Amino acid sequence: MNKAPSPLNYVISHPGPFTLDVLRGFRENQGLLLAGAVAYYTLLSIIPVFALVLIALSYFIETEILLETLSTFLMMATPTRTETLITHLETFIANWRVIGTVGIFLLIFFSSLAFTVVENAMSTIFFHRQLKHRRHFLVSALMPYLYILLLAAGFLVVSLMSGWLHQHSTDTPSFLGIELNMTQTTATILYAVGVFGEVLLLTSVYLVMPVGRLAWSHALVGGVAATALWEITRHILIWYFSTLSFVSVIYGSLATTIVILLSFEFAAIILLLGAQVIAEYERIDHGGVTPRE
Repeated sequence: MNKAPSPLNYVISHPGPFTLDVLRGFRENQGLLLAGAVAYYTLLSIIPVFALVLIALSYFIETEILLETLSTFLMMATPTRTETLITHLETFIANWRVIGTVGIFLLIFFSSLAFTVVENAMSTIFFHRQLKHRRHFLVSALMPYLYILLLAAGFLVVSLMSGWLHQHSTDTPSFLGIELNMTQTTATILYAVGVFGEVLLLTSVYLVMPVGRLAWSHALVGGVAATALWEITRHILIWYFSTLSFVSVIYGSLATTIVILLSFEFAAIILLLGAQVIAEYERIDHGGVTPRE
């Protein structure tokens, strides 16, 4: 009796068929439609999420530092047009008390939508797990708010780091006899921290969002690969929107919304393609090495 090849050996020896199976599975699961839903609800959630985070942290950290950190965060998520979001959030934070209790509850509700849709999209891609595993509805209801708390914690750490670095921006430390420009060093450190945060966030999405268990090493590989793909895509989008794009001419005042939505669409496609790769790998691991139709 022949021993079935390991999933890793199969992928290494059949990269072409594996890639085609991933793309077929992505098409069968309506991946582009799912990515569109994720992008749309992320657009709805991004202002409420960061508004809640800024309101909570403004009691401990100066608003200017928070907004500067937010600018770094948004640059990792959208390639351009972040100034509009920053200006709107700055105005909102200065006047957030006028929205009242009902407004706060609406912020809390809308902030959870993106995480809920991502979980539903993962359920579609990992549909084979639904036969063996079920998630209690309370877990699904609370998960978005746990992610928001983790996001706030990461935001707090980066804000404190940013504040400390800017306090020492006039210093000229040396490393191996080379004097360092603290302005450039600060930007580099914050970018590196942002990329590291992307890896952690995407890894946690692959690890936690689908029902059932996934090896953390697989989730980490998926997180690193998705982060690398997004950084490449983000820089291409920055170049495109700054040199070749006619979005402003075509859409006029809607250009900012369209650009941000397109950015989220590309990010969602990368996120869900990574999930499809993991799902296809699991299919092979369970003996499903036959090509998809």
